[in-house]
Amino acid sequence: MKIEESLNVNFDQSPPPMSPPLEDDDVLKCDFIENQEKDLEIKENELLDSEVINIKESNDHLLDTIIGTKWVFEDKLDENDVVSRNKARLAAQEYNQLEGIYFDETYAPVARLESIRILFAYACAHDFKLYQIDVKSAFLNGFINEEVYVAQPPGFIDFEKPNHVFKLKKALYGLKQAPKAWYDRLKAFIIKHKYTMRLVDNTLFTKKRNSHISIVQIYVDDIIFGSTCQELCDDFSKIMHDEFEMSMMDELNFSLGLQIKQLDDGI
Repeated sequence: MKIEESLNVNFDQSPPPMSPPLEDDDVLKCDFIENQEKDLEIKENELLDSEVINIKESNDHLLDTIIGTKWVFEDKLDENDVVSRNKARLAAQEYNQLEGIYFDETYAPVARLESIRILFAYACAHDFKLYQIDVKSAFLNGFINEEVYVAQPPGFIDFEKPNHVFKLKKALYGLKQAPKAWYDRLKAFIIKHKYTMRLVDNTLFTKKRNSHISIVQIYVDDIIFGSTCQELCDDFSKIMHDEFEMSMMDELNFSLGLQIKQLDDGI
């Protein structure tokens, strides 16, 4: 038998494709959820990074426009000039803040001593007690409208991103607009709870309920309040505690360098 060999071989049929292995639906679902979580984590990191501006990459914020920061340490004294607490706070070095760029208004009204004495007399005449509240780190609660960038705090510099700076959302001690920002925040909060700001004294707020009256007098972060109705006092104390962190609340005994004694027959 004669066998003929040929190099030209034509295959009419290709081998059938391999069928994919069966996959568990639960495994696919877990992989999908895991991928979604990774995507969310990446987006969150991108949002966090957007809050920090790199000086090297930003042409709009040069190094000389960044406000420096420093740590300030001080002792808080009580009415007997005894150190009651050691305080440390991060402050902005405001000497390179330019008016109209970094701030517009800096003035925050404070209560006059005469107004506080009139409040004492009014409390005596209507026979009600006065209380005091001290808001902890008050200036840090104020919101700012300007675009302000500050350097990383000394001792807390990110070694992976040493050339990054922070964009402030709230006020910082040392900023020239910090007192005004805190006053605006506190004023808006008190008015929101149905108190009326007096026209002559913008640090005095009153609220009436039937025949009773509640009075609030503010001096930066020191707040004096009282009412002919104890329920109104409790209500004001509660809303303040819900909104801000308090470092002290008690019957008024020391304010603005004045030692005060509240007795049954007067102040």
